[in-house]
Formats: sequence, C-alpha cells, structure tokens
Amino acid sequence: MNKLVRGNLVRGLPSKPFEINQTYIACQKEKQHIASCKYKIVSSISQPLQMLHMDLFSPTFVKSLMKKMYCLVVTDDFSRFSWVFFLATKDETSEILKTFITSIENIIDLRVKVIRCDNGTEFKNRVMNQFCEIKGIKREFSVARTPQQNGVAERKNRTLIEAARTMLADLKLPTTFWAEAVNTACYVQNRVLVIKPHNKTPYELFLGRKPSLSFMRPFGCPVTILNTIDHLGKFDEKADEGFFVGYSTNGKASRVFNSRTRIVEENLHV
Repeated sequence: MNKLVRGNLVRGLPSKPFEINQTYIACQKEKQHIASCKYKIVSSISQPLQMLHMDLFSPTFVKSLMKKMYCLVVTDDFSRFSWVFFLATKDETSEILKTFITSIENIIDLRVKVIRCDNGTEFKNRVMNQFCEIKGIKREFSVARTPQQNGVAERKNRTLIEAARTMLADLKLPTTFWAEAVNTACYVQNRVLVIKPHNKTPYELFLGRKPSLSFMRPFGCPVTILNTIDHLGKFDEKADEGFFVGYSTNGKASRVFNSRTRIVEENLHV
C-alpha cells in the first residue's frame, strides 16, 4: 500500500502512510511455511567417529534375495565414510548398532561421541538407551516430521538409492537385487567420492591410506565361478556361470550370483 501511494501508481488512495498495528491470524495460518535449517559453514568435527549420522529406509516392501526388508545407513560426519546393514525387521537395529559401534571403536581406536538420528523407535528404545548410557554416547534426535535436521543421513540415503536404481535399470535386473546394488554403491562411493574440505576420499580420511581400485569390476558383468562346494568327477564342469553383484566386506572375495544355484555367494575363484 505504501509503495502504491509513494509511486502514485493508483487513484483513490489517501496520501498518508499506512501502518500495520496488529497481527492478522488468518495471514499467519494460511502463509505458514517450514522453518529453514541453516547449515554450519565451518564444521566443528575434527576426527572420525566424533559424530555418526544414521537412518533406516525400506525399498517399498520388496524383499531382497536374502529376504531383507530394511537398510540401515550409518555415515561418519568427518570422513563421510558410510556403512550399510540389511535387516529383516526394524527390531534388529539395536543389536546391529551395538555390535557395529563396539567393533569400529576397536578397529580405529577412537570412541563414538555423538549419534544423530530421527525419533524412530528403532533408535529410541530401552536397549539403545542403556547402551548409550554405558558408553557415554550423546544422542541428538531430529524433530518429528523434520527430516532436514538429519540432512547428512537423508542425503546419503538418496545418493545410494539413486545409484542402486540406476545400476538395476542399466542391467535390467529385478528389484530383488536392490540390497546387492546398494551395498556395491556404498562400497564404491567410499573409495571414489572426493570430500571437498579435505580433497580426499572417505576411505583415506577414515583409515588413513589411499584406496586401491585395480580389483574393481562393473556391477552385473558376466563371470564364471569355480565350483568348490560339490564333489566333482573327472569330466564334470568345474565352473558355473553367473554375474558379479558386489564385494565382500569381511574378506578378499567377490559377491556373485550363481545362475545354477540361484543364490548369492562369496568366492575368490571368479
């Protein structure tokens, strides 16, 4: 109104300043919007495991080949190194986190200090309360229906899901391979993404050494798998056909889908 009067843009308005001396509830109710979440320009995190972001997602009720329904994603704030765990039910979350935190603290000789997650019951329950109290771990929960407060975890979920969806679409594989695709995407991204503030990969920031990529192969490429399980005759076929679906996280082996047995196995002789 004041702009219209000052600029003499209309006729019929009195030539006086207009003042707002009361709050209109109707305007507030109909123009209310989500509050913005400002991100820190300079991070206060200076070492791995100082803060872990975590979240749980499910791929629209499609079970994986191993009959899993959910994926737990844990991301280290400093290095952005991530881990994925596949669950049949949400109830498994607490025990998986307890085992993971204990083992990862032992591997790099540092302690987890803060966990940031949402208000889901898989993170906010008696088992996790007792574990974090004993370990002295502080927990930060995002406000209900405010995923932007857990932005690191949500963004990592989106990155992994988009990569896995692209891999499955490129190879025309069914959605039941979603867990293998997500696991492979996480494994590769830990070794190839470049973290801007440090200009290093998550692998180097977390473990202190540069990763090797010479052993990597395209997801879904055809392979022959040496049969080391069955007792074979002199002239029986020694290998089965299949395709590559990822890397073992517990040893130096490849994860492959055996077309004969219709199962995913870990094998070095590929």
